Amino acid sequence: MPVHITNPLSESRWEDLVARHPRSSVFHQKGWMEALLRTYGYEPLVLTSSPAGEPLQNGVLFCRVSSWLTGKRLVSLPFSDHCDPLFENSEEYDAITSWLQAERARENLKYVELRPLSAAPLEETGFGSSHQYWLHKLNLNNSLEDIFKHFHKDSIQRKIRRAEREKLSCDFGRSEQLVQDFYRLLLITRRRHHLPPQPRKWFLNLAECMGPKMQILVARKDGIAVAAMLVLSHRTSVVYKYGCSNDKFHHLGGMPFLFWKLIEQRKAAGMEEIDFGRSDLDQESLITFKNRFGARGQLLTYYRYPDVKREEIAEHKAFRRFLSILPDTVLSATGRLLYRHIG
Repeated sequence: MPVHITNPLSESRWEDLVARHPRSSVFHQKGWMEALLRTYGYEPLVLTSSPAGEPLQNGVLFCRVSSWLTGKRLVSLPFSDHCDPLFENSEEYDAITSWLQAERARENLKYVELRPLSAAPLEETGFGSSHQYWLHKLNLNNSLEDIFKHFHKDSIQRKIRRAEREKLSCDFGRSEQLVQDFYRLLLITRRRHHLPPQPRKWFLNLAECMGPKMQILVARKDGIAVAAMLVLSHRTSVVYKYGCSNDKFHHLGGMPFLFWKLIEQRKAAGMEEIDFGRSDLDQESLITFKNRFGARGQLLTYYRYPDVKREEIAEHKAFRRFLSILPDTVLSATGRLLYRHIG
């Protein structure tokens, strides 16, 4: 089967496929790819069996990442929790994985990475498991009363009621002011976790490129921003992508309050699920937090060709430990320099 390459940013055919395919997600959207290109210089491409001039019947979305620090590679898709191949049968999928193997050799790529939510490559294709995460989703089809009833009584229900007694307010939108409020809290949170923050322009680009499909929620106490989250929408699903808070106000229950406001708002709009995003397997407290909302977890596996070496995983963990000892003043500059190399 021939494999064709097309540019999803200039192809209405790609938008049509994303609009109708049952496994498409917010990470397949044109706005997400445009923000990746503007911020990090990642050029997107789609591999498909459909020739030019015909409607796209299938497609796998990638970005080319070229870095003098981490090498050249194809990733589906950088900084995206998951990105399912939009195919209907194994024959199409096998043709694409064969093309990727040949392209890796032709372009001397370090590796090719797939991040499927459901359609994993077959073992005989040579793709091996590289990283694993937990992904949590919450069904919104039940009544608000039933959803709230399944929250953990002490950790979630009590904190939401505390936030309401404290008269926390919630702002929704994507204005520059909300982006700035969000980013100030993000800096506090990333410093607390000894991790470099993403560049501020990434969030400004998301606001511009995603339009109303991106939203920021900010919880305030007496006008002071105490917690915030950034969410992305696609059809009947909303993805919780980033969250942050000021730990001085954790006792007010800002994050549970924001999740509850998000649930109320999106259920009223007819949304059917909240994707709580991925969690590293060793992030036990974060996994527990998501479980306490009644969200159901599933294992999310990324695949690479050639198969990832165990020493690469060890190097990744060692790099995380190195970041954890950097002083706060260095973290922001590190983030601006580093993120384009690690997508």
